[in-house]
Amino acid sequence: MIETIKNSLGEAIDFSLKKGTHNSERSDWVVVLGHGVTGDKDRPVISDTANALNAAGFDAFRFSFSGNGESEGHFVDSNVSKEVSDLGAVLDAVSKTYSKICYIGHSMGAAVGVVRAAGDQRIDALVSIAGMVDTKAFAETEFGEETPDEGLMWEEPDCPLSSSFMKDLCVTIGSVESLVEVIEVPWLLVHGLADDVVLPKDTKRVKEIKGVAAEVFYVDGADHSFNEPGHKQALVNGVVEWLSKLPA
Repeated sequence: MIETIKNSLGEAIDFSLKKGTHNSERSDWVVVLGHGVTGDKDRPVISDTANALNAAGFDAFRFSFSGNGESEGHFVDSNVSKEVSDLGAVLDAVSKTYSKICYIGHSMGAAVGVVRAAGDQRIDALVSIAGMVDTKAFAETEFGEETPDEGLMWEEPDCPLSSSFMKDLCVTIGSVESLVEVIEVPWLLVHGLADDVVLPKDTKRVKEIKGVAAEVFYVDGADHSFNEPGHKQALVNGVVEWLSKLPA
């Protein structure tokens, strides 16, 4: 039983682990879900997907990156690089109980997954939902008119835009495209064709590089978080179906 998880800075990570509704040949698997920018483990795109996985018999572990939700830490310190480290701490914990791990990341959480999976063999399968590839383009497009350390992300008072965030996405990371070829595990990418936050071109670029080594499906009319019920249902159905086909 996992009681507490702390990252390399000693910050406690808030998480929820829920067992699948029935025992199955999937008992060796756990599905870890990570959110996107300004999100947390309880965002519907994360929690609804986790619930659907539970109903299909998978154990689902969703968590909030440090500085987000109820996890310890400061939001201004959040960025891809720190969240990659957070995910490492989560993998340290779940790998003590489970022999197979799938990571599902939404938006920036998907970029975190690519970086982690490129160098961490404990991830056995990867799912990117509205996955961010060009982190520099995202940061400049969404927040380029804001002044770092003074402005806010999407005018949210609890989400100040830090210079460390912009430097990490624009300089330190820039893009995860160079890591795409390194990913050798089964990989599913899902993107809404009406996403105006992380454009579908990021997923299309991954498909161009990986070819048949990555499976992609698009949801026509879906926005960044698949907010419409029909779009959300298409998302969760697709993810559950794909995961259910993986070797037990």
